[in-house]
Amino acid sequence: MPALVELVREELAIPVDPRVTAMAQAIAAEYPGSARAVLFYGSCLREAELDGLMLDFYLIVSDYGDAYPKRWMAVANRLIPPNVFPFQHGGLIAKYAVLSEADFDRLNGAETRNVSVWARFAQPSRLVWAVDDTASDRAITAVSRAAPTLLAAAGRVKGEAPLDWWRRAFSLTYSVELRAERTGRAQSVVDADAERYGRFSGPAIDAIPADAQNGGWALRRFEGKALSIARLAKASLTYAGGIDYLAWKINRHAGTKIEIKPWQRRWPLVAALTLVPRLIRGGAIR
Repeated sequence: MPALVELVREELAIPVDPRVTAMAQAIAAEYPGSARAVLFYGSCLREAELDGLMLDFYLIVSDYGDAYPKRWMAVANRLIPPNVFPFQHGGLIAKYAVLSEADFDRLNGAETRNVSVWARFAQPSRLVWAVDDTASDRAITAVSRAAPTLLAAAGRVKGEAPLDWWRRAFSLTYSVELRAERTGRAQSVVDADAERYGRFSGPAIDAIPADAQNGGWALRRFEGKALSIARLAKASLTYAGGIDYLAWKINRHAGTKIEIKPWQRRWPLVAALTLVPRLIRGGAIR
């Protein structure tokens, strides 16, 4: 894996908008003594104009018990990772997900069927803050596990070109979670940066363990949809304005015009549990 680790190290170090770095530092400052690293990821990486967009971060902490003053928040993060929170800084808005170093490493690897972390970190990301070199190295090592996990889980089709392997792999992961994105989104992830995926292909394929298991996507879909609903329900309790964010995200990606009613803001858990099935039936999310 050394070649892949170096590619990941170089990619994670690519400079970002100074406001992104400042926001990452501000997020870390909310968790003194437990913040280890902050990663910036998602579609905003490709955007030059960040105003009005929702930035995406992962905050890596040493331990959930150290990160939260309330024990139930630590338990929620441990049982259904990650916890997700809104954030504002320097005129920008964001959300950040919280994972421990141990969970971040585990969830980037093949030991979990949960696709949500390794599917995201097989894509480009940036390490925008780290408390020290040890934390930085651990984050790089964890991210380096993601691409081999993704490709191994999809399994290679004989004669398939590497970029088609990536496209099919991302398409499989998109089928596992509740997604508001339009059809073809998984393919566009690769097509938007085909040179990058071509460069990563050889090292990522070489890093796939010989005993790696593929398949199991029916079970992944069942578990993934259930976990997505559980996370939405949890977010309605832990994420201030979570029900409004859910509507915003679906409207943005699916072209719907969902409006949240006052009662739904008063009872966000009930709203989340009743809204999601209706959206699935209507095809707004899949």
